[in-house]
Amino acid sequence: MSGAAVGQLAQREAEAMELDARDPLADERGNFLLPTDEAGTPLAYFTGNSLGLQPKSTRAMLERELDDWAAMGVEGHHDAERPWVSYHELAREKLARLVGAQPREVVAMNSLTVNLHFLMVSFYRPTRDRYKIVIEDSAFPSDSYAVASQARFHGFDPKDAIVRLKPRNGEHTIRTEDVEELLNRDGGSIALMMLGGVNYLTGQLFDMERLTQAGHAAGCVVGWDLAHAAGNVPLKLHDWNADFAAWCHYKYMNSGPGAVAGAFVHERHWRDGAAGLPRFEGWWGHDPDIRFKMEPQFVPAKGADAWQVSNPPIFSLTPVLASLSIFDRVGIDRLREKSLALTGFLESLLDSIGEHVSVLTPRDPAQRGCQLSIVVEGASRETHTKLREAGIVCDFREPNVIRAAPVPLYNTFHDCWRLASTLATIIR
Repeated sequence: MSGAAVGQLAQREAEAMELDARDPLADERGNFLLPTDEAGTPLAYFTGNSLGLQPKSTRAMLERELDDWAAMGVEGHHDAERPWVSYHELAREKLARLVGAQPREVVAMNSLTVNLHFLMVSFYRPTRDRYKIVIEDSAFPSDSYAVASQARFHGFDPKDAIVRLKPRNGEHTIRTEDVEELLNRDGGSIALMMLGGVNYLTGQLFDMERLTQAGHAAGCVVGWDLAHAAGNVPLKLHDWNADFAAWCHYKYMNSGPGAVAGAFVHERHWRDGAAGLPRFEGWWGHDPDIRFKMEPQFVPAKGADAWQVSNPPIFSLTPVLASLSIFDRVGIDRLREKSLALTGFLESLLDSIGEHVSVLTPRDPAQRGCQLSIVVEGASRETHTKLREAGIVCDFREPNVIRAAPVPLYNTFHDCWRLASTLATIIR
């Protein structure tokens, strides 16, 4: 690229700083611990799509639990400041508001792929004629492994049972109408459609409401992996009538590595004594009012809690509570507004670099979340390394994709400018 293009990018630094000065959510950045370089300068951190930053409130909340454990031992289950026996219930209301659910439809438990397996025990019920599972061809690998193993468990060959959605030739993302056409044509053989709400590689945000309706019209069960959607985009799982969903809390939800995950089961599958779904069961899924009678007959808790198997790991769930308090105070709609502004600004900066750079993620803001997947001509891991040396933290996916997610809770417009201007300098 030309030196003039680099110079034009340099002139836009003032624009970035002005946007930051007018940002109504600018103060939220101060609620997070920002990684720094050796000189103490904050890094431009764009990997909240892999691991979100730590809220400053997390440490004190964890120390409270450690103190209660030290002071009370086992009695902390009932006498701690936040009693451990019902600890997961503290997340219920805020989590429901964040994903657009009824409180009893959500539960914080396990990890993401574990939850997907537990939910597929209930919702992947193949027959001889209807046994296929639809996922994206570029689904996160763990999803591919999970659905293939479920198909094999039920006696089907994954090569036949797993339908992988691909973009049209020459395109990078999947068209909604192409999924609808597949469902109309082959729906009679499809038992389950389970897509990522936001694709991890391309950053495409699917029209979850429309696709859920299309799946149900074809007689399929519809579930969602929301690993890259929860805490990123507004969700209305109850109103969209999704059968189930699962997500992690360590990406956009800023709850730490290996944080307890979340799950959703629509109320129509358990309300009014609805029965018939098989389920793997354990004592924390038992009715809490009689759980400690320790009787051998399982009586399911009301709601998604019935899918729990074990008691919650307190020290892994505490950071989830800290994060949910931030989301509940700020609101996902306000975060979405800033997210659209950040990605729009970053996209405009990348466009000015020239033909060496393109974006896989849809240009329509309604079809993407925080993440932009950037294709750099001739890029390699060396490009990624040079960005890191310049204080820019992104990630790299083979063969030439740099994923950057400007997260509205802690990223700035100036961060976006740093990324684009540094990338332009590296390319030049």
